[in-house]
Amino acid sequence: MVSQAYILGTIFKTGIMETKVKLSTLWIVVMLNLLFADILSIIVELVDKNVLDIMGEVTTMMAIAAIITNIPILMIYFSKSLSFRPNRILNIIAPIITMIYVVGGGSLLPHYIICAAIEVIVLLIIIRTAWQWNCNEEAEG
Repeated sequence: MVSQAYILGTIFKTGIMETKVKLSTLWIVVMLNLLFADILSIIVELVDKNVLDIMGEVTTMMAIAAIITNIPILMIYFSKSLSFRPNRILNIIAPIITMIYVVGGGSLLPHYIICAAIEVIVLLIIIRTAWQWNCNEEAEG
C-alpha cells in the first residue's frame, strides 16, 4: 500500500504539479496553520480564564494583523493568476514578510511552536520553489 506522504512527495519531486498550483496549495497550508494557531491560542486563553494579552493599542494592532494575515490569503489567488515575473517576485517577498510576522508575533506555547515551525518550513519551500522556477515552465504549461 502506498502512503499519502509518498504520493505527495512524488508529486512535488517529479513536477507533476504545475508550479502555480503548487505555490497556491502551499499558501493554503500556511493560511490554515495561521488560522489554527490563532484558534488554539484563543482556546488556551479561554480555558485558563485569561484575558488575551495584546501589545500596544488593540485597534491598531488588529489593523496591522489584518493587513499581514491577508498576505497569505491574497497569495493563494495571486500564485495561480499572475504571470511568471510578478508571481515569482511576490512568492519570494511575501513569505519573508509572513515569516517575520509568525516568528515575531508568536508565543512559546507548544501548539504555537508546532504551527509556527510548520509555517516557516512551508514558507521556505515557497521561497525555494519560486527561486528555482524558470519562465520556460510557464510557456510549456
